[in-house]
Order: sequence, then structure tokens, then C-alpha cells
Amino acid sequence: MDTKLSKLIAAETKRQDETLPLIASENFCSQATRAALGSVFVDKYAEGEPGKRYYAGNKVVDELERHVIKQLKDLFIPREADGVKIDKKDWYANVQPLSGSPANLAVYAALLKPGDTILAMSLTSGGHLSHGHAVTLPGQLYKIVNYEVDPKDNFLHYDQVLKLAKKVKPQLIIVGASAYPRILDFEQFGDIAKKVKAYLMADISHLAGLVAVQCHPSPFPYVDVVTSTTHKTLRGPRSAFIIARVELGDKIKRGVFPGVQGGPHLNQIAALSQALAEAKHPKFNAYIQRVIRNTQTLAQYLGEGGLKIITGGTDNHLLLVDITATGLNGRQAQEKLEKVGIIVNANTIPFDTGTPMQPSGIRLGTAAITTIGAHEKDIKVLAELILDVLLKRRPAKTVALEVKALRSKLKLVEDLEFATKD
Repeated sequence: MDTKLSKLIAAETKRQDETLPLIASENFCSQATRAALGSVFVDKYAEGEPGKRYYAGNKVVDELERHVIKQLKDLFIPREADGVKIDKKDWYANVQPLSGSPANLAVYAALLKPGDTILAMSLTSGGHLSHGHAVTLPGQLYKIVNYEVDPKDNFLHYDQVLKLAKKVKPQLIIVGASAYPRILDFEQFGDIAKKVKAYLMADISHLAGLVAVQCHPSPFPYVDVVTSTTHKTLRGPRSAFIIARVELGDKIKRGVFPGVQGGPHLNQIAALSQALAEAKHPKFNAYIQRVIRNTQTLAQYLGEGGLKIITGGTDNHLLLVDITATGLNGRQAQEKLEKVGIIVNANTIPFDTGTPMQPSGIRLGTAAITTIGAHEKDIKVLAELILDVLLKRRPAKTVALEVKALRSKLKLVEDLEFATKD
């Protein structure tokens, strides 16, 4: 291995081993998932789809992709919802997207024309850049209209979304967020989309692990398309997938390839197979439940310590904190916490008067720290350490030593691979 690269890998390993990870969009995948990511599948090229490739030598690859598609549909598509049976044959799945933003772009390319209207959650309300922010390609290609959370309680109010949808008549509505700590009601969004005759896309990138084990309502059968990354709460590789109504399958297929990308990264698809197998194990269900408890515990203790928790709590794996009362902005808080070994990210809050680079809040998630074994008692300690830093209650050097002690305790606690035999 290249000497410099070897040193960098060692340095990053050390950094991860000595810090407490609270980035809501990060996690640790299993050794088996990493092994698949570095397997011989990295060497094969496979433009096209199973049975219709442009190159030879793809017999095994075809079997792999079909297998992962089956795993994906088995894990995410429920047998029924609200008493209505759901047939997996009515849904098309694509595991080729390289990551979340290309997956979303592929859907837009498949279903929309340039200039069409997309209705999506604003970035400051908790939405995502790839849903059409002005600095992105979708933001330049399509007319983007944003719905907001209510300024009184920072919750989504669906009657307000419906009123806006009727006014702007979008061709596509997106439900999904990167910093919204509450339940998303896919059924209500489905009713809204029907009333304005729009496609409905659910981006469950942050919620995928919760949806997989029924710890958050499923988007099926209320939506037309589901997109997701696979490395957050699902605890897999950096990859993505799309599931759509079967009648949209051909459009989605062309949107992915040749629409926005070339050949798929087969090693990512192989690694996703392992992650999906792990997610079917009962221990994964227990893990997700602990993630939610840990997040709610963190919100509780930070709130009791004097910090303002957006919406007053959380229903999922993340929480958003308004830290203006501390005299810091989000960037300053992020930097102060990183110096003691607590890794968070600065984040805008609803109706933020700051900027994306100097926002008024921080976002915290517990998926990664739960993966390495954190329980509620550990989260209580962590909350106190965060309060020590942000409220300047104790010297940073003292806090840093306690962060290292807690991180050392959590190291290698959890067995991620479970028993994943078919």
C-alpha cells in the first residue's frame, strides 16, 4: 500500500476510535459489508440491467443484482397497509444509483420536463439540498417551491402543505428530510398528491433503517417513488436505491442509465446485499429501537440542561438544537465540540436568521454512537459533556479526557454482522 495512504487510513482509524460520533448521516458498517465493498466485484463493469448488459462476463453480476433487488423489496415493501394488500410485483426496484443525490436526480429526469414544478420541504425547515435548492442542478432545471414547518411549533401542518400544493399545482411533491425530528405522515402526503394530481416521491434516506423495522410508518403504498441512501440508519455502504410503481419502471430505469450515470458500482451493490441481510435480523430491530431511545434521552437531558430543542423532542434518530442562547452560532459550537472529541454538524433551524455557514443550530444523531454500543446511561453522560462545552461549565481539557474515556468504553462493543444466513 502507498505509504501516505497507509498513514492516512491509520490516522482516520485513530480519529474514529477516539471521538464520539453524532453526525446524523453517518454510521459504521460491519466488517462483512466492508469486505464486500472491497471484493472482486469492484473490478467488473456492467452497463445495462440483468439479462441486458452491454458487455460479456456478467452472468454472476446478473445473479447478484437480481438477488439484491429481491432482498430490497422483501425488506421494505409491506404485505399490506391499512387493510390493503400490497403485491411486490407491482413495484420496480433499482439498486444501481451511486448515491442519494444521483438517485433523486434520476427520478426527476424520469418523471419531469425542465421547467416543471417540484414542491419540497425548505432547507431551513429540515429539507435536503438534492430536493431542489437553488445551488443544485435540480434547482436550476425545475421550478422549486418550498413548504415550511409551522413557525409556532416547528411541526409540519398538512393542511398548510395542501393549501400551497393547490396554489402552485406541482408535477412532483417530495416528502423527506435531513433535519426534521418528527414522524412524516406519508398517507397524508399521498392524499395531497392525489388532490393536485402530482407524483409523490418519498426520500427516506435518513429513515430507511427505521422504516425497515416498522419503527416509522412506511411510505408504501401511498407514494409513487421511494429513494434512499443506504449508509445512514440502514448501516450499509455509501450507495442508494429507488423503488417505484411498476408502471414507472422503464422511465426510472432510463433515468438512472443512461440518464445520469454509466455502469453501476457492483461492489456497492454487493455490500448493500450484506447490509440488507443484517437488517432482517431481530438484533437490527432492537438496535433501531435503541437508537430512538438514545436520541430521545439526549434531547431530554440537553433540554433539561437549558438548550432549546426544536419541536421539543424527537421521534427518530436525530434532533435539532437552537443554540443562540449560548452566545455561539452553530459553526462555533461544532468547532468547540470537535476540539474535545464530540463530532456534530452545524445546521440551520427553522426560519434561521443566520447563514448555512453560520447557522443558529446544531444537528445531532445517535445511529453511529448506538452502533458502537451506547446505551441510555452513556447518552446521559454525553449530554452532560455537551452542556459542559456549550455552557462553558468546565475546562475543555477536562471534558476532552472524559470524552476519550467514554469512547474507549464503547469501542467494539456491538457485533454488527449478526447471523445472516439465508
